[in-house]
Amino acid sequence: MMHNRADYRLYLVTDRHCLQQQTLEQAVEQAILGGVTLVQLREKAIANKEFYERALRIKAICHRYNVPLLINDRVDIALAVEADGVHIGQSDLPCGVVRQILGKDKIIGVSARTAQQAIQAQADGADYLGVGAMFATSTKQDAQTVTIASLTQIRQAVTIPIVAIGGINHSTLPALQQALQAAETSIDGVAVVSAILGQKDVKLASEQLKEMIKIK
Repeated sequence: MMHNRADYRLYLVTDRHCLQQQTLEQAVEQAILGGVTLVQLREKAIANKEFYERALRIKAICHRYNVPLLINDRVDIALAVEADGVHIGQSDLPCGVVRQILGKDKIIGVSARTAQQAIQAQADGADYLGVGAMFATSTKQDAQTVTIASLTQIRQAVTIPIVAIGGINHSTLPALQQALQAAETSIDGVAVVSAILGQKDVKLASEQLKEMIKIK
């Protein structure tokens, strides 16, 4: 998979605590069938071996549908399962170091809240930015919100794709898109967690969100 052609439009971040009844594997497959274009496996409190085994299973599902799999934070797990890349935060290993470890063909995403962080990430070889939280979110209690003005500054500062994250769901997505349109700012995708994985019908939730996204 060529990382520079990744489709960021509907970006799923996993959180197994959101699930209603399905296994994470079942939910990821349903989400992909509903239109998810990229999957990030996020596991915070899990043993290394379990994370590795789950990552292998999720990768098999993603690759069956030709959807890239990124691992959140854990460069070692990404290497071990030969994932398509990683997503790292500001307190993780520096992007330049991760690029040296993973090589030029893997996708590296970096969380950014300011134009300065965005410029640094692009200079260090990031493929895309995760910017947020756009709205208050229950899946990340410590996330501070980013204003449309800050997002606009980030968009003007870099040329790499931007994925908006944080509290994005069926009711907040239209408001986000209206605000972006008013600010004449474009993004390349939205990242969602509970708006897909917390729903009874994961496939339908994905289809509805995909339908709502106004990104070329």
